[in-house]
Formats: sequence, structure tokens, C-alpha cells
Amino acid sequence: MDVRDAVEADAEALASIADAPTDAMRGVIHDRTVRVAVADDAATDPNEDGQSDPADLLGFVSYDAHDGTVHVTQFGGTPEACEHLLAEPLRFAASESMPVELLVVEGEDGMRDAAESAGFERVGDGPMFEGKRTDRYRVDEP
Repeated sequence: MDVRDAVEADAEALASIADAPTDAMRGVIHDRTVRVAVADDAATDPNEDGQSDPADLLGFVSYDAHDGTVHVTQFGGTPEACEHLLAEPLRFAASESMPVELLVVEGEDGMRDAAESAGFERVGDGPMFEGKRTDRYRVDEP
């Protein structure tokens, strides 16, 4: 699997992974650092209609830094891709000597497993998100 920066042409594919509107994912691509995992045999260029093939994207992670912490704002995809992609904000945080936090929504066991496999530890309850509980995960020294 290869990891690269997300481009606007990835918005539709990311939206299908995140179960979010395409315009919202386009905004995420512009406002945050977004990395995508693509299959090794995937085409490197968008198809003729200017979009990436959703089947080529294995997952994504978006993150930003504020208040002295790197915050993973969204991630999704295959369990292997999620675990692999979580290394991206961890690498950035290590270079900046910052901790990393993320939230996992109740019932998203695949995301929880990926976070724990990547080295995140549950540190408490997070805020409610769309009426569901979340758990806060953190790595203090990536």
C-alpha cells in the first residue's frame, strides 16, 4: 500500500469511506492535512472524469494541530490501512514534540482496534457525537 496526500479529486472516494457529503470531504481536504492509502496496483492519476476510483482508496486520515496537540479529526478504511495511516500524524507529532489525540465513536470497534494497534491508549470519555458516546485516545510521546 502507498500513502500520499489527498487531492480534491479524492473527495468523492473519501466521502464514500467516511459516509459524509462529498462537499464536506472536499472542505476537509482543503482545511486539514489529509493522507490516503491506495492499493499498490492502483492508478496514480484520477480517471477521465477527474475523480479517483473509490475502489483504489483503502483509507484516509485527516489531522491538524492546535493548542499544543495533534488532533486526528477523521480516519476510516480497511483496518490495515487505518493502522498504517495513523502512523502519519504520529510521525508529524514526533517531529514537533507534540502528543496526538483522537476520538472513537461507540460501536466502531474496527477503528478502536486500529487506534490501539497504532499505539493509542484510551484516556477517558470523549464528547457526545451525533448522540453517541466517544472514547478519547492519546499518545503522549510518539
